[in-house]
Amino acid sequence: VHIVESGGGLVQPGGSLRLSCAISGITVHNYAIHWYRQAPGKERELVATLHSGSTTKYAESVKGRFTVFRVNANNTVYLQMNSLRSSDTAVYYCRRNLTYGDPWAQGTQVTVSS
Repeated sequence: VHIVESGGGLVQPGGSLRLSCAISGITVHNYAIHWYRQAPGKERELVATLHSGSTTKYAESVKGRFTVFRVNANNTVYLQMNSLRSSDTAVYYCRRNLTYGDPWAQGTQVTVSS
């Protein structure tokens, strides 16, 4: 399994970004895929989950602002982030369930700042 996150960058508060999670070696719609983030000096936290049946779950801090979805034709999972806040600044990672033991990928940096 090879994971590549992309789409991060510098954005002003209130702005939007769309992160991509391209996973090779599996068919993403057969698995729950999770987005995590880790801010400087903080623990890694679960932000959003897209289950194989397309149900979703979000951390309270991002509900109503973030949307996780996939495009099966691209075998890619996305995280649409709107109304970004400085507290969203972090490195964002995607992966399958931890139980599969896949290594963490490099992540993509999101910086929200004016």
